[in-house]
Amino acid sequence: MNNGKSVAVIGGGAAGMMACCRLTDAGIRPVLFERNSLLGKKLGITGKGRCNVTNDCMAEEYMKNLTKNSKFMYSAINRFSPHDTIKFFTSLGVPLKTERGRRVFPVSDKATDVVLALKNKLVAGGCKIINERVTGLESENGKITTIKTEKTAHSGFDAIILCTGGLSYPVTGSTGDGYEIAKALGHTVTPLIPSLSALECNGGFCEKLQGLSLKNISVKIKDNIKNKIIFEDFGEMLFTHFGVSGPVILSASAHMRPMENGRYSIIIDEKPALTHDMLDKRVLFDFDKYKNRQISNAMGDLLPQKMILPFIDLCSIPYSTSVNSITKAQRKVIVDTMKAIELNVSRFRPIDEAIVTSGGINVKEIEPATMRSKLCENLYFAGEIIDVDAYTGGYNLQIAFSTAVTAADAIINIFTEV
Repeated sequence: MNNGKSVAVIGGGAAGMMACCRLTDAGIRPVLFERNSLLGKKLGITGKGRCNVTNDCMAEEYMKNLTKNSKFMYSAINRFSPHDTIKFFTSLGVPLKTERGRRVFPVSDKATDVVLALKNKLVAGGCKIINERVTGLESENGKITTIKTEKTAHSGFDAIILCTGGLSYPVTGSTGDGYEIAKALGHTVTPLIPSLSALECNGGFCEKLQGLSLKNISVKIKDNIKNKIIFEDFGEMLFTHFGVSGPVILSASAHMRPMENGRYSIIIDEKPALTHDMLDKRVLFDFDKYKNRQISNAMGDLLPQKMILPFIDLCSIPYSTSVNSITKAQRKVIVDTMKAIELNVSRFRPIDEAIVTSGGINVKEIEPATMRSKLCENLYFAGEIIDVDAYTGGYNLQIAFSTAVTAADAIINIFTEV
């Protein structure tokens, strides 16, 4: 289809490239504005450079893993589902594999393969790339007329898709430009906070364990103000010099809203597969095995070596205490602590370190079935700029792909009707 209609896509990340690919499939040759000399800069470092493109689940299950404004995504995820994403990249010659938690990665474990496949497709489809930073959009009578960049002004576009990303990883170009552009047009931007973020903790316990990774542990998040558990998960976490990180922590962070120093506690169960009684018997077994040792040298079968001394400190037991002199009350403290190491959270890590930005263009101002702005008739949104986010595991990239396809298809349908 080439009826003289012109589309501009602002932002060459996951959403922008997917939108361009969809448009070129319909015979439209979009113009892609990207401030970086390279496309997909953030996409190229996602998943620790492996690119978790989606999650191999049904649409219904996917919706359960959205943490904010999930109903808004209903039309988009049914238009372009995780299985559609898998088919799409496979068709581009990027073989995929599914790992733990249904996370989908390229077989090569290279995010660059995903970026290159998208770029090759949109370029082959006739997409024009302009490496200029967009600074604003001018409108007249509720319609975008001009795209302003740092260098010049561009006009004559019948539709514009704004997908400039969030505030996380600003070195990749995600510096929040799109939020300011949208606000200047009258759109509301909800508060921008980190999501899927590492957490800073009070006290020195975490710093002592810096670099230690724990696997097969369970984590609960307690809201100390409401005195209730608001999140529980099982998996892997990492201690850092500032606090904690790792998959289970990143997912937990999405539930800590509003963030206030001391409001939330992380409760770690080192032995989730064992009840208190079972763990007590296990501790008794080990203490009998090492009955002539000091407590500091008798817990190597129960805890990682790096954790032993900080853990004993939590139990308020002197390192030199002989195992054969440990009282029943002290043993109870050991078991209770192992089942519930409690860390007090002070704050998120800075937003520029977060995997995604929570907040963005208010979904009440966007048509969910088309991603079209309710304020500007030829403006569409896609990707992280929209106030929708999800757990870690490929769900957030799927938001980018699904909203991009929805926006592109809406434009294609309008052009077809003309």
